[in-house]
Amino acid sequence: MPPIRRFTRRALAVTVAMAAVTVGSAVAVTVAAPASHAATCNGYVGLTFDDGPTPGNTQNLLNALRSAGLRATFFDEGQNAQPNPSLVQATLSAGMWVGNHTWDHPHMTQLSTAQMNTEIGNTQQTLQQITGTAPKLFRPPYGETNATLKSVEAQYGLTEIIWDVDSQDWNGASVSAIVQANARLTNGQIILMHDWPANTVAAIPQIAAGLASRNLCAGMISTSTGRAVAPTGTNPPPSSPSPTVRPTGNPPTGNPPTGSGCRVTSAVSAWNNGLTNNLTITNTGSSPVTNWRLTFTLPSGQTITSGWNATYSPTSGQVSATNAGWNGTIAPNASTTVGYQATHNGNSAAPTGFALNGVACGT
Repeated sequence: MPPIRRFTRRALAVTVAMAAVTVGSAVAVTVAAPASHAATCNGYVGLTFDDGPTPGNTQNLLNALRSAGLRATFFDEGQNAQPNPSLVQATLSAGMWVGNHTWDHPHMTQLSTAQMNTEIGNTQQTLQQITGTAPKLFRPPYGETNATLKSVEAQYGLTEIIWDVDSQDWNGASVSAIVQANARLTNGQIILMHDWPANTVAAIPQIAAGLASRNLCAGMISTSTGRAVAPTGTNPPPSSPSPTVRPTGNPPTGNPPTGSGCRVTSAVSAWNNGLTNNLTITNTGSSPVTNWRLTFTLPSGQTITSGWNATYSPTSGQVSATNAGWNGTIAPNASTTVGYQATHNGNSAAPTGFALNGVACGT
C-alpha cells in the first residue's frame, strides 16, 4: 500500500473518535443475529485489521465483530500495544488472533538487518508480555518485503502474511466500498482492513451478511500456508459481548472429574506492576467435565483487571473462574486454556490451591 495511508490516518484521526460513538450505536441496532453463522461453511476467508490497538475505536470494532459472529486477525503495532495492554487482551477475549505489525510502521525494506530485528523483536516481546504467547504471524507495513526481511522473520518463527484484497479503508473508502471489497473474497483469501477507520466498524454487519449469503465463514490464518482456514481448537467468539470479570453470581453446578482428576499449569508473564497468566486446565479423569468452575487463590497483592475464556469472581483472594458458554465441557484427557491480566505489588507468583468443580488439581 502506498505511503499516503499514514498521512490519511493522521488527517482522519480527529474524526474517528467522534464517529466511533455514532457507529457503535448504529451497530447495536443493525445487527439482529450473528449473520456469519451459516449452516454450511463452503470456504474460509481471513479478515485482518492493521495498526491497532486504537483507543476509542478498537473496542467498537470488537463489539461489532462479536455481534456479527465474526473472528479476525489483528496485526498490532508495538508502539500502540505497549500503552494499551487492555485492548490487546480485549482482542483475545473476543476470540480474535493477534499478530506482529512492527513497532512503528516503517518501510522495512529500507532498514538495516539490525533495525529490522529491533522493529520485529521489540514488538514480539511486548505482545508476548501482554498476552503470554508470542505471535506467529507477521505483516510487513505497506506489504513491502525482501529476502533480508524474510530471514529476520524466520528467526522469530513468524509467517509473513500479505493480502489478496485491499479494502482501501485506509484511503477513506466508504462503507459500501469496504463491503464490496469483502464481497470479492474467495476461499482461502485474505483482506486488508484497519483497526481505526469508523467506516470499517460500520461495514461489519454487511460484511457478515455477505459472507453468510455465499456460505463463507471467517477463519484463522494458517501459520504453515499463510491462507485462511477453518479455526482449530477452542475459543469461538460469543454471539454478543459479555463481561470477562463477573462481580456477582452463583457458581455453576456440574459433575466433578472422575478417575485421576485434573491438572492445572500456569504461564505467568510479569512486568513492573502487572502480569498475565494463562492457565491450562487438563481433565485427567475418564469422564467429561461439564459446567466447570476452577477455584484458586491469588497471591497477596494481586488483583485481576481483565480475563479471557472464563469469568472471574471475585478479583482477588480466592477466585472462581467459570466457563464461558462455548467451552463448558472438557473431554477426558483434553485441555482448555483460560487466562487473566492482573496488577501486583511486587509478588508476581502463580496462584495456588487449584480445584475443578471441587476436586483438587495437580500442578
